[in-house]
Amino acid sequence: MKENEFSPDQMFLENASKFPYDETVRLLTDRISAIGWKTSMIHDLQATLKKNGKEVLPIKIFELCNPVYSGQLLEVDSLKIYSSMMPCRLSVYEKEGGKAYISRMNSAAMAASIGGKVEEVMRKAFIDIEKVLEYFITA
Repeated sequence: MKENEFSPDQMFLENASKFPYDETVRLLTDRISAIGWKTSMIHDLQATLKKNGKEVLPIKIFELCNPVYSGQLLEVDSLKIYSSMMPCRLSVYEKEGGKAYISRMNSAAMAASIGGKVEEVMRKAFIDIEKVLEYFITA
């Protein structure tokens, strides 16, 4: 399988960004906000690890939330068990050679194994984020 191809049942997805790392981080933040999603937190793992004596290439984890989607699941007690899949997370990192990458869990595939309301909501969330990522992904 080529680097930028994935099968629908693949649990984690990775794509090269057509932009450098810093620009990918900046543009991703802007584009997520533009579709009405919230960036709850950005974890700078490079900085965290450096404080603990470990050097790694740049890597940031984005925690993303769409209150409409998350509310649909969290308002139902029996569905709260799936809250550990929230917020949606993306990772932007640099590999040797300086190229930036974006990875994420294939929440649509994960939710398909659950079915019902969880599948419906998580599929919509996945589609939203994938549309944003189309801007970044190299051909």
